[in-house]
Amino acid sequence: QNELFEYTDPGEVNIRGYKPSVSGNPKQIKKVAAEIQGAKRPLICAGGGVFSSGAQNFIRELSEKGQIPVVTTMMGLGAIPSANNMNLGMIGQFGHKTANYALNNTDLLIIIGARVGDRAVTAPDRVEEKSRTIHIDVDPAEIGKNMTPTVPLVGDVKNILEKLLEYDVLTDSGEWIEKLQALAREEREKVSEKRKGTIGPRNFMHSLSDQLKDDACVVADVGQNQIWASKYIAIRSGRFLTSGGLGTMGYGLGAAIGAKMGCKDKTVINIAGDGCFRMNMNEIATATRYNIPVIEVVFNNHVLGMVRQWQTLFYGKRYSQTELYDQMDFVKVAEGMGAKAYRITKKEDVEPVLREAISLNIPVMIECQIGSDDKVFPMVPAGKPIEEAFDEIDLRIE
Repeated sequence: QNELFEYTDPGEVNIRGYKPSVSGNPKQIKKVAAEIQGAKRPLICAGGGVFSSGAQNFIRELSEKGQIPVVTTMMGLGAIPSANNMNLGMIGQFGHKTANYALNNTDLLIIIGARVGDRAVTAPDRVEEKSRTIHIDVDPAEIGKNMTPTVPLVGDVKNILEKLLEYDVLTDSGEWIEKLQALAREEREKVSEKRKGTIGPRNFMHSLSDQLKDDACVVADVGQNQIWASKYIAIRSGRFLTSGGLGTMGYGLGAAIGAKMGCKDKTVINIAGDGCFRMNMNEIATATRYNIPVIEVVFNNHVLGMVRQWQTLFYGKRYSQTELYDQMDFVKVAEGMGAKAYRITKKEDVEPVLREAISLNIPVMIECQIGSDDKVFPMVPAGKPIEEAFDEIDLRIE
């Protein structure tokens, strides 16, 4: 335990006989610096703890000073701006291929403020076999819970990174970065939505990114909509809020209202599916009652899309309790509760509707009709290692 903790006055220690130093153990910080200096293929994995600590600027400085690429968990989105050329995107079961490739081929994984959940690192033992690992977290219970680190370091992320940056952390990673950035460019070029005249979710997210100010707050509910939002909306200096591993359908609209109350000068938009909207659509009335100008985007594919995707790919298209074809009219419901409502059925209407909705500064609901078999790719089957990710090209889905 001496490696994990600095001992303090006996009157301050906890029931296990020690208390973590908020600033981290100096000996461990020195070890981390030495590990970084010796790495050829280093990788930072930033999680939600980066925001809890307020360490975003330190993550960016470590990446820049050390020439270390960055991936994030879903909860870590925004720790480094989407447009930063060192940002490879989100890892995990539905992560970017380049980010997952980096995770699977790094020789030094620096986990910062992340719990290494099974949706982010699907087979942690495989990563451990290939890489040395540093795990920095304020909660000692997270260290070693899902992956055994080479160098554990308990403490406040911001304080630790501040101390770490006093050391020389420059790596010899030029070839590694060049390869990853080439893979990222190739990935962006390959991803396209071929269905003419439809509202492709990815294209919608790109259009939304173009309309939002840098400091906008994006909230994502649970399901395919969450993955599309997390992968394709550009997070610049704003925040991305989601329930993460809790998987709570219906979280988004209430969270968006709360975010708007806390940040009244920022645009706040929630990305939901029709299943999520059915969980809490009554909160539109809350927004209109108190004139809280949030924008609720509902991707309506008339199914529970994520579950249907699994039923399609792994259960022989035996669709059970996932089809929502009925007479529900979301536009009339939202209008009945006092909100401005739009229905988008063709891609030409996406940009003008988004532009108007943002400019109105009132509660708005936008229903986007998308295909019931639109899928989120690439994906990793449950329990399989990251390198077994597949996409629509692998399945030859037209």
